[in-house]
Amino acid sequence: MHTVSILAYDRMSGFESGLAAEIFGMTELSEAFSAGIARPWYTVRLCAETPEIGMIGGATLTTPYGLSDLAAADTVIIPSVRDVNVPPSPELLEAIRAAHDRGARLVSICSGAFALAAAGVLAGRSATTHWIYADLLRTRHPMVTVDPAPLYVDEGSVLTSAGCAAGLDLCLHLVRSDHGAKVANDVARRLVVAPHRAGGQAQFVDSPVPEPTTDGRIAASMEWALEHLDRPITLDEMAGRSSMSRRTYLRQFASATGTTPIKWLIEQRIQASLALLESSSLSIEQVAARVGFESPVTYRHHFGRSVKTTPSDYRNCFAERSA
Repeated sequence: MHTVSILAYDRMSGFESGLAAEIFGMTELSEAFSAGIARPWYTVRLCAETPEIGMIGGATLTTPYGLSDLAAADTVIIPSVRDVNVPPSPELLEAIRAAHDRGARLVSICSGAFALAAAGVLAGRSATTHWIYADLLRTRHPMVTVDPAPLYVDEGSVLTSAGCAAGLDLCLHLVRSDHGAKVANDVARRLVVAPHRAGGQAQFVDSPVPEPTTDGRIAASMEWALEHLDRPITLDEMAGRSSMSRRTYLRQFASATGTTPIKWLIEQRIQASLALLESSSLSIEQVAARVGFESPVTYRHHFGRSVKTTPSDYRNCFAERSA
């Protein structure tokens, strides 16, 4: 089974490590997968430098897993660091490097990028962290290309995410990469969260909490659009569903989501197509039409920009995994 080791440290918040443990340690999914319904699920281990650590709020965490278990995992998650101004211990950095040298997948959430950078595994790569730490990470580690905008950055074997909630998006992205869109969507439904927010979505929005009436109207238009992805949808239609002028709708949509209606629609069409590519025998042309693209050429163009591969190669990849 694929082992996911999550770093725990003294005075940590339980949120970052907890969200990763919740996703990769879902008991009911683990039982279903081990029964042969699908590929094996994950084994989760909380690893710490000492057997017992204190957490924010007065709780005490006791774990039998140490840094040697962290280094031996298939996926290593550094949920954050205690203090960005204090260098990680040499022992932790050695464990991260050992995991990297073995070919493990390294993942950071929020300030955890500082530990990966200090271990040298981010040198020459693009990475992100919480926007309030971006300048410090860039100054301290000039060999890292720090991008404060996206929710997460996937560099293959090394992945980084922004603030704590963005770690949820990144963990779902990992499940999607390992098990496909259908399973990732099932996990999202169990957590009652959005099934997919693209890594390139802005992590900082000028008005993260819009006026309730506006937010409700924007949400209603988005829900309507999701129900009609199989046909062309215009900006004027979405604005009309919100009872707003085109100009007001554009402004309010950007305020609520950090993107534009057109970009959001394209991403939703792409995501809707993934399950069809994975589980149906529809041709690429049929998939494109089913999710509302005006032509296969347009579909392939946007698919390549979003997923960094072609629809055919994506389908072949998941066909190989199923085999």
